[in-house]
Amino acid sequence: MRDIFEKCYEPQLQDKLREADIYPYFRALESRQDVEVVMEGKRRIMLGSNNYLGLTVEPEIIEAGVKTIEKYGTGCSGSRFLNGTLQMHYELENELKTFLRKEDCITFPTGFMSNLGIIASLVGRHDYVIVDREDHASIYDACRLSYGKMLRYKHADMEDLERQLQAVPEGAGALIVTDGVFSMGGDIAKLPEITKLAKQYGARVMVDDAHALGVLGEGGRGSASYFGLENEVDIYMGTFSKSLASLGGYMVADAKIVDYVRHSARPYMFAASIPPTQTAVALAALRYLEAHPELPDKLQANAARFRKDLIEREVAIIEAPTPIVPIYTYSPENTLLKQKEMYDEGVYVNSVLPPACAPGECLLRTTLMASHTDALIDEAADIIAKVMHQDDSATLEQLKLM
Repeated sequence: MRDIFEKCYEPQLQDKLREADIYPYFRALESRQDVEVVMEGKRRIMLGSNNYLGLTVEPEIIEAGVKTIEKYGTGCSGSRFLNGTLQMHYELENELKTFLRKEDCITFPTGFMSNLGIIASLVGRHDYVIVDREDHASIYDACRLSYGKMLRYKHADMEDLERQLQAVPEGAGALIVTDGVFSMGGDIAKLPEITKLAKQYGARVMVDDAHALGVLGEGGRGSASYFGLENEVDIYMGTFSKSLASLGGYMVADAKIVDYVRHSARPYMFAASIPPTQTAVALAALRYLEAHPELPDKLQANAARFRKDLIEREVAIIEAPTPIVPIYTYSPENTLLKQKEMYDEGVYVNSVLPPACAPGECLLRTTLMASHTDALIDEAADIIAKVMHQDDSATLEQLKLM
């Protein structure tokens, strides 16, 4: 019998990255998650966070968390089915369903688990789930967990989506699942075309709004609101770990659909519920967003300024109307080298490598916050332009990683 651990001791890509001193992961924060952070002993401008509205440091939201841990303690020690339901969970679900204009809401311990629970519950043995090729990894894992058949269509290609819909047998159910905002490229799903095709072929539509809540739509209500299609999208899911400065995930839909998932989703039934502190923080952040509907506009203005800064400095980017601003770096070696150089110069960004992107289309993913100042945005753009225009050809020749 072969030792199952054998593969763990074979040379790995991460070993090469560490040896070349361009390993980009697990950088330790030594301060709050904010527009400027201390990371490994040095000040960095944070352009790699999904803290879109900057609410992780908002005093009244922090206070809500502190008061809740004093009242309820540190955890629920059980699932929502058993001893793990707080009245505050119901408050959060009720306010979220009202904000998103749906009949009911269910919350999960994480966004990843939300997709696992929703899709695996709804897509049965004789059903089909149709996904965009650039959907989030949690959607793909959810499809594998379901008993249905997964079909994929080329990214944002509506003709290919229609071909996949035509391949669904008569009498089978079909669920189209798409990111609302695609997390790597920052582009927005073509919801008008998707919902039209769904209606034509009798499919249902689910949108992963993890990167759209607090970012797009009226008051930050997401991608369906952005297009005026709130009644055409059957299910929205999203996370609390981005705009709402907490941890957890949610699903909103018609009451019967939510109740079905509530009584069949294994990641909901067999996982401990969202801890009291994180529930309180998500609720406080939602209320803060409702009280400050101008925040998504400020976020968009910051993203527009940053895109303009980079274009003026002749840095090649993907242009999209979201706070995700990807910078073209093309090869894995160049991506990792540029990321390290920016980090050393005081700007934190994220590397996007295969399989998160196609080979030869690697990126540096930058994200803006509503709380970034003009001065910080301009400073970061200057550093990025300096690094991107630096000639690293000699160093790149020595790096052969992938």
